[in-house]
Amino acid sequence: MLPTLADIRASIAQLEDRHRRNGVVLSGRILHVCHSLPVTCTLHVDKDTSSSSSSKWKLGPRYGHAAMISGIRSLSATHEQIIVGWTGDIESTEGEKKEVGELTEEHKSELNEILFKGDKEDDVHEAHDEDHHHTGYVAVWMSSPVAHGYYDGYCKQILWPLFHYLLWQDVATEYASADSHYPHYEAANSAFARRIAEIYQPGDLIWVHDYHLLLLPNLIRELLPDAVVGLFVHTPFPSSEVFRCLPRRKEILDGMLGANLICFQNYSYTRHFVSTCIRVCGYESHLNGRGIENPSSSHVTAVSYCPVGIDAERVARDVLRPGIKPKFDALKTLYQGKKIIVGRDKLDVVKGVLQKLRAFEKMLQMYPEWVGRVVMIQVTSPSLADSPKLERQVSELVAHINGTYGSLDFIPCHHYHQTLKKDEFYALLSVADLAVITPLRDGMNTTSMEFVIAQERTKRSPSVLSELMGVMGALWVNPWDLHTVASAMHRALLMPEAEKAIRHTYLHDVVTTRTSHMWANVLTEMLLQQMSPSVHGKNDANATGVPGKKGIPYLDIARLRKWYDAASTLAPLPSISHQPVRPRAKPTRLFFFDYDGTLAPIVKVPSAAVPSEQALNALNNLCKDERNLVYIISGRDADFLDQHLGSVGTADGGRGLGFSAEHGGFVKEPRNGTGEKSRDHASPSPWRNFTSKLDMSWMSEVYEVFRYYTERTTGSHIEVKKSSITWHYRGADPEWGQFQCRQCQDLLENNVAHKRPIEVLVGKKNLEVRPIAVNKGEIVKRLVYKHPEVEFIFCAGDDKTDEDMFRALRHNSSGKTEFIMEAPLSVTLVDDGDEEEQPSQNSHHNTSSDPKYPPMKIHLAPEAVFTVAVGHSSKRTLASWHVTSPAEVVGAVEGLLGMTNFEEAFSQREE
Repeated sequence: MLPTLADIRASIAQLEDRHRRNGVVLSGRILHVCHSLPVTCTLHVDKDTSSSSSSKWKLGPRYGHAAMISGIRSLSATHEQIIVGWTGDIESTEGEKKEVGELTEEHKSELNEILFKGDKEDDVHEAHDEDHHHTGYVAVWMSSPVAHGYYDGYCKQILWPLFHYLLWQDVATEYASADSHYPHYEAANSAFARRIAEIYQPGDLIWVHDYHLLLLPNLIRELLPDAVVGLFVHTPFPSSEVFRCLPRRKEILDGMLGANLICFQNYSYTRHFVSTCIRVCGYESHLNGRGIENPSSSHVTAVSYCPVGIDAERVARDVLRPGIKPKFDALKTLYQGKKIIVGRDKLDVVKGVLQKLRAFEKMLQMYPEWVGRVVMIQVTSPSLADSPKLERQVSELVAHINGTYGSLDFIPCHHYHQTLKKDEFYALLSVADLAVITPLRDGMNTTSMEFVIAQERTKRSPSVLSELMGVMGALWVNPWDLHTVASAMHRALLMPEAEKAIRHTYLHDVVTTRTSHMWANVLTEMLLQQMSPSVHGKNDANATGVPGKKGIPYLDIARLRKWYDAASTLAPLPSISHQPVRPRAKPTRLFFFDYDGTLAPIVKVPSAAVPSEQALNALNNLCKDERNLVYIISGRDADFLDQHLGSVGTADGGRGLGFSAEHGGFVKEPRNGTGEKSRDHASPSPWRNFTSKLDMSWMSEVYEVFRYYTERTTGSHIEVKKSSITWHYRGADPEWGQFQCRQCQDLLENNVAHKRPIEVLVGKKNLEVRPIAVNKGEIVKRLVYKHPEVEFIFCAGDDKTDEDMFRALRHNSSGKTEFIMEAPLSVTLVDDGDEEEQPSQNSHHNTSSDPKYPPMKIHLAPEAVFTVAVGHSSKRTLASWHVTSPAEVVGAVEGLLGMTNFEEAFSQREE
């Protein structure tokens, strides 16, 4: 049994109560962002005899999108509603359109106030019950060239045809460039983003509606990183092979993936979108195909579907209007003795009007007994993209049908190209014996639902619906198959009354249950479900101390500085005057940084990812404090790290940086100078190959396995490094590549890995085999083991290989300040025979003097370990904190060192 509207509202209340108890801020407001406001704006200007002028705005209803607007307004029972949209063209009493530039700031301020609060004379702010919340409007101001270039240009000429399986040249009357209007589309979406940022309050829910604003979710994410954003696409979404034709396909997909949740009309469109992200952009799916990760932001977007309904209660009231009965009787008398087939569509090529008329002609040809006994009344309402060619084709086809099958006293096909008044429309739906609604593609067709309600008190007639639109129906047909459509019409006209009643009852239950009110409330529930308060088993308030953070908490600057300062409590080693050199202080703070995506932004050409001056300066200053031991733990090779970072921190004889290259395959210790007199002569430490003492004979065996799968997977290749071997399948078909990866992984794990000291890792479009002791996590364990006096650890990374570091630093799961650490594999396997590499045997840290690599006693509070993921708060990671960019990692270091205050260091994020 389907849940009722009351059930959904109760679920929303429970979710909100749970979030508030967990410290999540909720404002009680929902921002709905639409292409245009549901009102028209007219400026009345009255001039008096003294030449002074006064203005008065008049609002009127804007027709269209009735289902969406009714659903939005229904939420006022539980939430305050704000509808954000373009004003549309500003009309004036002088009969001319007003440009935005012609309006004064006073004019705009007056209109903004009336739109948001309402006016005693306006008739567009619907009256609600006293316990309902207010619904206000917020205007987005755009110049006419931008507004029309974006809507009439890119939206209607490029995206609308594409989403309905047509390319722009298929509908253009002249040469059409797919990019000519894209700058306007960008500018319009940016204008919406800025307006939302102006009115946003922490805890607002934001719903972006339809294909006009596909760039907007990511633009909002950039301005408001913690905003909860949903995107509902009312149109169909095409298959990946169609969408890949769009030149700006990546920009559009990345814009959409800024949302926390993307919803479509049905499951097919959801599947097409996920497939497009995987096949066209190479992104990875999560949540069993119900989520997509954008690698540039590491943000996972949930993908689902929720069909729009109609306001069934309003339609049920409308069909009882007193003006309908006379028109119903007139139509019944006019076509007495004949079956009436009705169709109402926009005059748009995707609505399939031509195919429907040809199918009607086919029915008269296949079943001649219907000639003189059935009429088709086809109404085509004007479209914003009216095509004179299509209108001419429809008129010619209607004339052909009437000339072939009509007579002096019988016209089988009636075509009316006009917008019907409400009474005429419902009278037509009520009197019909059959509705035929067969678009070639459609997101959701509301006429089919209105037909069901209109028929409740009359004939309970059936309908023939296209299987290519997002609505459940009675008789489904392929609109391109004229024979099948004609047969379905014939069958429906002869359908027994009992079958009609059964079908109608089912459809009526669906239409009156899955309403626009239900749709809007389900969307709200789904978006609230994306606001997970759980962070590593703790709620957000406990994790961050700041209510309202969602997902991984943002790096707590005050807490970071507190533990950094606390780690300087050990007194420096004394300087003895007669000693020629003073030994360095033992480090009590460990810093581990990944490079790409952490200290430097990820770029298309890896060699171009050089460290910024700001990053180099921050690292230099970090190395000046001898209690700081700083390591760069990267997948880069040794030559790159030496070239760009080798001299950092060594200018005054400092120890400089330590390095780990190729994901732990090679390690270079900081410089060994031990006193001021020797620091000018401190020599660089050599690179150590951690694989030199390991059995690497497995590589040839693994290589043969990878070669087998490479030969059978077009687009794949093998990458052999000194310490690992990787099979890449990014260039292969995504589904076939993933299937082959699973087969290869299974083969390696069952036949090779259990016999050798290796591990098999599944990465992003790759499968890697490496020694167990060679990874970033083992390097971190090694360094902690070698420095048991550590009191503070800061570790930052951005990708899957950095999760090994985060995992290694979660070893103290008990939460105790003091714990015992066994020697890791990176010590026992690599240092075997290297006496100088063993940790100092002092009674304070060593729990036993007998073993060669004894367990070490570590005094380190769990709160003093800061693992930081670079990316969005929704990123799937083992890290305890997050920042959003490499610049913020550098900013955190600068803040710790007092190079900037914390507010300045993180001002970029707040902006």
